[in-house]
Amino acid sequence: MSFNHAVVWLDHTKAQVVHFDLNAAESESLKTHSTHPHPRQNHGNGEDSDNSRFFNDIAETLKDAVEILIVGPGEEKMVFVTHLKGHQPLIAGKIQSVETVDHPTEGQLLAYARKHFTSAGSLHKS
Repeated sequence: MSFNHAVVWLDHTKAQVVHFDLNAAESESLKTHSTHPHPRQNHGNGEDSDNSRFFNDIAETLKDAVEILIVGPGEEKMVFVTHLKGHQPLIAGKIQSVETVDHPTEGQLLAYARKHFTSAGSLHKS
């Protein structure tokens, strides 16, 4: 099934990507490839090799999305956005918003994303 909207929740160890519309959703979990307790060693520039592989894996899941919401509890979401702008500008251009969201369940994350895109007027019934 093809979905136009995606939400990514991420921190420095994992990412949850949910592709969705008003009626259905598909979810995928990804984990960092890093063997370090905290992979960001260059503090915010998005160039760390451990992060790059993780971020590229996330980006691959987003290639067909039309609109993307990026959320997470810390600064890793901004490091990811910086990485996308430098390495995947077409995907970066699809980002509608970057917001701080703690640790929601998958259902809470989906509800939050649907509310965000419905309020923005871009998610409506087909």
